[in-house]
Amino acid sequence: MKHVRRRRRRVGGYIGWGFGWLCTALVLFGLIEVLATIVWKGVTSFRWSMLWTVTTGTGGGLENAILGTFLLVLISTIIAAPLGILGGVFITEFAHSRIASGIQFIAEVLSGVPSIVIGYFGYLLMVLRWGWQFSALAGGIALTIIMLPYILRTTQSSLEQVPTAHREAAWALGMTKFQAITKVLWRPAAGSIATGVLLAIGISMGETAPLLYTAGWSTANPTLQLTHQEVPYLTYVVWDYINQPYPSAQALAYAAAFVLLVLILIIHLVVRAAFSRRTVRD
Repeated sequence: MKHVRRRRRRVGGYIGWGFGWLCTALVLFGLIEVLATIVWKGVTSFRWSMLWTVTTGTGGGLENAILGTFLLVLISTIIAAPLGILGGVFITEFAHSRIASGIQFIAEVLSGVPSIVIGYFGYLLMVLRWGWQFSALAGGIALTIIMLPYILRTTQSSLEQVPTAHREAAWALGMTKFQAITKVLWRPAAGSIATGVLLAIGISMGETAPLLYTAGWSTANPTLQLTHQEVPYLTYVVWDYINQPYPSAQALAYAAAFVLLVLILIIHLVVRAAFSRRTVRD
C-alpha cells in the first residue's frame, strides 16, 4: 500500500514538474519571439541619422523621443529613488511592526494598481486640478508612483538579507543605528538596492498609458520647462506608429522599440559593472 502511494506521488510529481516546465517553455518562447522580432526589425529599420533627427509626420527620427524619455526618467528617479530607499530603511530598521505592515500593504496595493489608472489620476489631479497641463513634471510624478513600490520593497528585502551579526557587531562597537546603516549595512545591500532602482527605471521606461494622460506628445525637443509643455517619449512612437498603415511609420516604431531595448540594456550593464567594481574594492 505504501509502495502504491509512493508511486502515485512520484507520478504526480513528474506530471507537476512536466507541466511547470511546459509553461516555462511557452513563456520563454513568447519572450524570445518578441525580442527576436524587435531586434531583427529594429536593426533593419534603424538609421544613425534618427538619433539627431526629430519625428515628423509619419517618419523622421527619434531625437525628441529619446531626450524626452531621459527627462521623464530623470525626474521620476530623482523623486522615487530617495523616497523608496529611505522608506525601505525606515521599514527595516526603525518602524514599529504595525507601521511597517501598513506601509508594506500600501506599497503592495500601489504596485497592483493598473498604470492607466495612475495616469488618469495624474490627469485629473495634476493636468486639470493643478493646471500643469500635459508636462514633464506630471509625467515624471506619474512614473514616480509606479517606481516607488519596487524600490521600497527591494531596499527592504536587501537590508533584511544582511546578517544580524553585522548589526550586533556595529552596536557592540558603540555605533548608532544611523552609523550602523551607513557604515556597515549599506555596503552589502547596495548592489541589490541598485538592482531594484534599475528594475524600476526599466519598468518606467516601458510605460505608455500613464504618460498619455500626463505627458502628452510633441514632435519638438523637450526643454527644461517642467509644466505647461508636452513631452515626447519613445513608447508613444512604438504605441502609435506601429498601428499606422505607412511603412515609414512602422519602421520608426520598430526602431524606437530597438533603441529602448538597447538603452535599458546599457543602463543595466553600467550599473552592474559600477557596483561590481565597488564590491571588489571593498
